[in-house]
Amino acid sequence: MSAPATGVFTGGFSGADGNRLAADRFGEAGRPVLLLHGGGQTRHAWDATGTRLAQRGFQAWCMDQRGHGDSDWVESGAYDFTDFARDVVAVSDRITSDTGARPIAIGASLGGIASLLAEGQLRAGTLSALVLVDVTPRMDPSGVNKVISFMSDRIENGFATVEEAADAIARYLPHRKRPSNLDGLAKNLRRHADGRYRWHWDPRFLGGRHDREVEPHHIEDTLVAAARTLTLPVLLVRGGRSELVSDHHVEEFMSLVPHAQYADVEGAGHMVAGDRNDAFAGAVVRFLDRLEAA
Repeated sequence: MSAPATGVFTGGFSGADGNRLAADRFGEAGRPVLLLHGGGQTRHAWDATGTRLAQRGFQAWCMDQRGHGDSDWVESGAYDFTDFARDVVAVSDRITSDTGARPIAIGASLGGIASLLAEGQLRAGTLSALVLVDVTPRMDPSGVNKVISFMSDRIENGFATVEEAADAIARYLPHRKRPSNLDGLAKNLRRHADGRYRWHWDPRFLGGRHDREVEPHHIEDTLVAAARTLTLPVLLVRGGRSELVSDHHVEEFMSLVPHAQYADVEGAGHMVAGDRNDAFAGAVVRFLDRLEAA
């Protein structure tokens, strides 16, 4: 039987603070995979990848991280990187209880940082394997600032229409073809009482403790230390046109995690799965197939 083209909404998981985490499941059996999106995105960024994994015999959960999509906004404003990592530990424990196996985590940007900290800082053995998507312990500050600037630009005023939001994305990502069907984009927006559309995440996320109170170098040092502890299978996937991860950053990561594997997705920027999903999914599936064969 072929895998469904869309995921099945599961009701989700309970995060580390009792916060509800919405999730879709692709596939009804197989080795578990947990897919974690980047900052400002939602679980729907993984729809095509989740379908591909289910077709290959995996059971994939695409989850909205705290403060994003249909997951709870955290009243305390706990959006430190470690808070996201604590959720990864809690969700991994639930998936393990349900399936009998620790999940493989595929994390893009924020999702990668959360997964790296969960396994490398909070508790070794949380995951069975790790795929980091265009994220390394150290990244280009100008690229990071570009991402944050885009996310902050319409944080209060929002957009009059979904088409206006699409125009803003087209200016931000000129290398990507503007889609004619905006249904996917609409899933990343929430229409408010004033009739305007705003991104489907808690604005306090950008003002969280990971930006206000933690020195950038301390964040980097923490991630470097976490990377050094990794013993599980690891794949780093970089967008060939990444604004954040340079060849130098890849080299440093491979020196920190010498057993890691590496794939470069030519022509993709930081949003690797969105830019070239077929090439990205192919690299991930090859890695997972090698795990299955080992």
